[in-house]
Amino acid sequence: MEYSVAAGVKEMIWGVATALLVVWVWRTLEWLWWKPRRLERELKRQGLRGGKYRLFHGDLKYNARLMKDALSRPLPPYSHDVAPRVIPLVHQAIKIHGKMSITWLGPYPRVSLMDPELIREVLSNKFGHFVKPNFSPLVKLLAQGLASHEGEKWAKHRRIINPAFHFEKLKCMLPAFSTCCDELVKRWQNKMNVEGSIELNMWPELQNLTGDVISRTAFGSCYEEGRRIFQLQTEQAELIIPTAQTVYVPGFRFLPTPKNNRRKAIDREIKTILRSMIEKREKAIRMGGETSCKDDLLGLLLESNMKETEQQGRSKNKGLTTEDVIEECKLFYLAGQETTSSLLTWTMVLLSMYPNWQAKAREEVLQVFGKNKPDMDGVGRLKIVTMILYEVLRLYPPAISLTRRTYKTMELGGITYPPGVLLLLPIILVHHDLDFWGEDAKEFKPDRFAEGISKASKVPGAFFPFGGGPRICIGQSFALIEAKLGLSMILQNFSFELSPSYIHAPYTLVTLQPQHGAPIKLHKL
Repeated sequence: MEYSVAAGVKEMIWGVATALLVVWVWRTLEWLWWKPRRLERELKRQGLRGGKYRLFHGDLKYNARLMKDALSRPLPPYSHDVAPRVIPLVHQAIKIHGKMSITWLGPYPRVSLMDPELIREVLSNKFGHFVKPNFSPLVKLLAQGLASHEGEKWAKHRRIINPAFHFEKLKCMLPAFSTCCDELVKRWQNKMNVEGSIELNMWPELQNLTGDVISRTAFGSCYEEGRRIFQLQTEQAELIIPTAQTVYVPGFRFLPTPKNNRRKAIDREIKTILRSMIEKREKAIRMGGETSCKDDLLGLLLESNMKETEQQGRSKNKGLTTEDVIEECKLFYLAGQETTSSLLTWTMVLLSMYPNWQAKAREEVLQVFGKNKPDMDGVGRLKIVTMILYEVLRLYPPAISLTRRTYKTMELGGITYPPGVLLLLPIILVHHDLDFWGEDAKEFKPDRFAEGISKASKVPGAFFPFGGGPRICIGQSFALIEAKLGLSMILQNFSFELSPSYIHAPYTLVTLQPQHGAPIKLHKL
């Protein structure tokens, strides 16, 4: 009797295990084979062309080979035809299969959209049919703030964060901008030789500048703690971004590998620092003290959050939790620091390549500010500097592409997209397209923006370095003001030229960066 019961239990366990194995195999096959093939047939039936799906990897292995080859060969000096180097797979697919072509991000079909009108429709996302994809849970360790949310959660976060980025609030941050730029200029001057010159790698220099700016503007008096977060976030990005560009294997992040352990340790330390800062700041605001703390991003965010919580009362949709605020602070760093450092670095590289535009920009800066510290009113009068920054953003956008995923069946441009299709919006390819910008599309010509963004291209919507629609980058004004102030103070104090050792080799990590740095010779004025 006991034997038969034990045998029955054993048989039942084996039965359950077999059933679970069958379910797992079925789901894996659905994810890796059946669904990709169904989507491929549906898209190609409607006339879209592209490479054939390869099990599991899709085009990832081929892309890795293309990237390795591209990164081994620098561009010729003064060449701005950077797309084949930084996005070779998509560039090649469009060249072979047309502007609406299919590439494969692992088992996910990805359709490139090059029509600004279709891109605008996707970014407007009126009905919530196009959402941000999230393939690797590891990316969540970097930040899960506003940029990754959807629907009502996104709307609530945007509503609460918006007041911190109003123009009047940004004006209050001008002293922090100026202090950081002032320290940079003095540091460079102190390093100069007797002839008043020095050669520096601008990439880390300007990364440090923008890291200082975000530390001061986000955390004010907690500046030193902010610098520690900046260092940790930088290390975290270096650990996560390469992994995020491969197909994520479910459960991988739980393995106790050295990199996984370090990622978790960094995340814990960042959250501990931020939680302590947030709790102290909330207490100070409630007690009515430290009124100056409301002039930085964290103080403004917490103040707005408290107002939202009071207005909503006991509603389930009330303000942000401490964990929410922590993630938004992490996003301040990731987006604010990387975007502006990329923009300023490429601006200095291009103004070194084109000294006539450097001279025009300096003449304007001196005419508006003289040798005085730049102010917000003068920033609005910098027409030439603005044209230069826009042209740099066109040729070298910090983010080279955006991606959305179809949430449900959606018709777009005469094509019906089933759920689960990725839509790639290749910013850098649209910015370099001859059909939209003319035969000189790959040349540095800031005067194309002389009459503003709307008249710069042949087709409306062909310029979108900060995205578009309701989800346009909330920090756009912050980044441009920071870039204008930083560039103005550099132009007031230095002339600059490319070092003979400079290698023109843009590549993408978090943003578009110089692969071998940006060595530039500075000369004191």
